Amino acid sequence: MSTTILAAGASAADNFGFMNAMKQGGPVTWTTAAILTIFLFFTLYILFTKIFEQQKIINQGRRVRATFWNSNSLREGAAKLEKNSAYKQIVDDGLAAQEQHGRLTDPVEAHDWLHGSLMRSEAAINSQLGGGLAFLATVGATAPFVGLFGTVLGIYRALIGIGQAGQASIDKVAGPVGESLIMTAFGLVVAVPAVLAFNFLQRRNKAIAEHLSAFSTDVLGYLASDGAVRPAASRAAPVKGTPPVGGTKAAAPATTTAGQAGGVQTRV
Repeated sequence: MSTTILAAGASAADNFGFMNAMKQGGPVTWTTAAILTIFLFFTLYILFTKIFEQQKIINQGRRVRATFWNSNSLREGAAKLEKNSAYKQIVDDGLAAQEQHGRLTDPVEAHDWLHGSLMRSEAAINSQLGGGLAFLATVGATAPFVGLFGTVLGIYRALIGIGQAGQASIDKVAGPVGESLIMTAFGLVVAVPAVLAFNFLQRRNKAIAEHLSAFSTDVLGYLASDGAVRPAASRAAPVKGTPPVGGTKAAAPATTTAGQAGGVQTRV
């Protein structure tokens, strides 16, 4: 008796289980589920790769604030940075712009030329950091509707089953309705992590961009003053042979701005 009851229960579970509901949906349901699975896979892939990329730049910024401005020159400081460092790219682009300014045939203010070059360098780095975020935003916005598509098809098939049977019996509607609920839940499972990942990565990118902008301002001040202006962090351990900092009135504003970049810990 108990064996018969257990067998009947197992048979009912098979008839109204997840896989049976998916089988009843046919190719359209499987295609919808496959699309949502691809969305979820790439969402997680972008999330973890971007976290790794962002953390790498954050660690580079900490090392820059600790040692970079204790060097005798920008070239010496850049040589100590990692080869593919974002901060090294800014320094190299600033030095290249300084060399190129002397070869310009059309007169351009050195400050404007350097500032524009450094801004382009920052924009390139920020653009690279923002790669993949558009996909996360797209998934967060469209995944619920992809799931809703499966939901509508499930309800439609349930209504067809009721019409063919002539009555709303549970065995006719359980499969299609279960399939529609599965698609709705699946769409939400994909959309919610995508939205959370987008906001999380966007916030970290904003913090990184602020520190890169502050460092770029320090580099600009250094180049525009021939090394007379550098962040206040270098005062604690002055390098022999470097010009004094703060000796002129023009040095004070740049020192204050640079000090913000050199003394604040990364807020990520």
